[in-house]
Amino acid sequence: MSSRFPGSTMSDSPAPHLLQQEMALWRRHAPFDAMAPEALRTLVLAAEQAYFAPEEVIACPDDGPATALFVVKSGLVSAHQGLAELAGGWQYEAGDCFPMAALMNGRAVTATYRADSDVFVWRVPADTVKAVAAVSPPLAAHLSERVLQLLQLAGREQARQATQAALAQQSMERPLRELMRPKVLTVGPDTPLELALRAMSQRRVGSVLVVDADHRPLGILTRDDVLDRVTLPQRPLHTAIGQVMSQPVRSLGVQHTAQEAALLMSRYTLRHVPVVDGERLVGIVSERDLFALSRLSVQRVSSELRAADHVAAVLEQAPRIRELARLLAGQGVGAKTLTGLIAHLNDLLTERLVQLHATALGLDLGQAAWLAFGSEGRGEQTLATDQDNGIVFASEQPDQDRPRWLALGAAVCDSLNEAGFPLCKGGVMARNPDCCRSVQEWREAFLTWLNQGTPEDLLRVSIFFDARPVAGQAAWAEPLRALARGPASARFLRLMAENALRWKPPLSWRGALDPEARHGVLGLDLKANGTALFVEAARLMALAQGIDAVGTRERLLAAGEALGVGEQERQGWAAAFEFLQGLRLQGQLAPGDETASPEGPNWVPIDRLNDLDRRTLRVSLRVAQRLQQRLQLDHLRA
Repeated sequence: MSSRFPGSTMSDSPAPHLLQQEMALWRRHAPFDAMAPEALRTLVLAAEQAYFAPEEVIACPDDGPATALFVVKSGLVSAHQGLAELAGGWQYEAGDCFPMAALMNGRAVTATYRADSDVFVWRVPADTVKAVAAVSPPLAAHLSERVLQLLQLAGREQARQATQAALAQQSMERPLRELMRPKVLTVGPDTPLELALRAMSQRRVGSVLVVDADHRPLGILTRDDVLDRVTLPQRPLHTAIGQVMSQPVRSLGVQHTAQEAALLMSRYTLRHVPVVDGERLVGIVSERDLFALSRLSVQRVSSELRAADHVAAVLEQAPRIRELARLLAGQGVGAKTLTGLIAHLNDLLTERLVQLHATALGLDLGQAAWLAFGSEGRGEQTLATDQDNGIVFASEQPDQDRPRWLALGAAVCDSLNEAGFPLCKGGVMARNPDCCRSVQEWREAFLTWLNQGTPEDLLRVSIFFDARPVAGQAAWAEPLRALARGPASARFLRLMAENALRWKPPLSWRGALDPEARHGVLGLDLKANGTALFVEAARLMALAQGIDAVGTRERLLAAGEALGVGEQERQGWAAAFEFLQGLRLQGQLAPGDETASPEGPNWVPIDRLNDLDRRTLRVSLRVAQRLQQRLQLDHLRA
């Protein structure tokens, strides 16, 4: 049953006092309380009032694309997934709106909305809602996903908590515009070396930037370059600096942060990074500038890893990686950057171990590649992680050559275990024949999994689709990466979907947190019942869409775009995943508590979370629930 505005007809305008009374009812709830009077008036005038009896369906997937926004006036509404296999649901009360994502994206709802009691709603046509949202920021923000706003707020709160112990001037989150030295020594590409070197000496600086007429960086010459590029080749001092400069020069924008510069320096073994505004050079930061911020540095640890000439020297750096991670977390580095830094340094540690052991065994790494699987392959390692690795080698007689590479796998895996990376309980390690194969053997295995794999196969091999080369000749891994991009058979995708849906978000039917009790303490496993839900979904969607990305965030965003998912919804996926990663890191980085929990490093007692964390955890898990529902609809409907 529905009716127009009370006290009016289709052709009449409502009495002013009735309109004011109705608008007052709306203003009791967000976002209507923040809307301009004229915008709210438009919504109220366009709204129909409707009544639904208990158990009556208000909206369902069979209705087609959403045509209206429902605002609950009184009563309770439950949303349940349309497929029986998916548990979960949500409850809406007075002031709540639905279905926001379906209405804004022009698609059908993915849940069935049913009245739990006598329900009265305001029903506003989609065209009116979108028109008002275009001129009303509070409504637009609300419709564009409250979830994303809450996740962003919680992310900022995580960073705030982490920085309480760090001084503001020491924050690695500071933008380079605050850290750079604006007075940069620059010359044109035709400047003779003699003049450039004299200027470096007079200014007592270690580098000179070469720029074009528009002050855009073309190259750089440092003191270290002089020996290899000028002195040893006996270049005459009248040579133009453009002939000996290092190019292309790697630069960052003024908006980039100290930790981004640190990662760039470490990745490319740099000591100086030019800072640009647009394309114009405005400053420079050096290794000394950045790492005066802390007694440890990414560059210092990575340099010592590269320089280590024996295994024991490499192993000495493992505790420093954890110490550096704790320090950077205290300076406000976010979960995405922090896990990337941890993975980068762990890559360097692994690479050096592979090189040292290969040399000791007389093996040519030009004929093989060391592969990282799982979280290391995705670049998402936290401090509590075991080993997932393998070897791909070139051979026409793999059975004959395999023992030599297995010896390398055993030696490296044992060293990694000493470094604090436990042996994989599932045996996914290069020391085992199933993870040490020739290029052709890996290729045949991938093709078998993609076309004929069994459910049992999938449970064992899914992390192989995160393969990334870490050491050796990366080209040998490319055939595997190409196969990991698909195409996969519909049958295999279905198996992956079933695998991804094995675990459900720990939410009650009303959407409340549903923790489990361990030793009398209520809590949640943030990996198994949190981040893993996004990892599995992202891997499946990337394979189904032929996405090349390996990281979960990148997969979610790229696959969502390929599927036509709205920007706010796919950003919500990524933000929810990163929030859960941040909670995991908080627990692991707590002083003296990295692995202290008897329930494991990913277990968090509910009473340890503050109100915002609990609320955002619930919303993040709800996002995972919706994402799983999408997988169910896309791959298990038949």
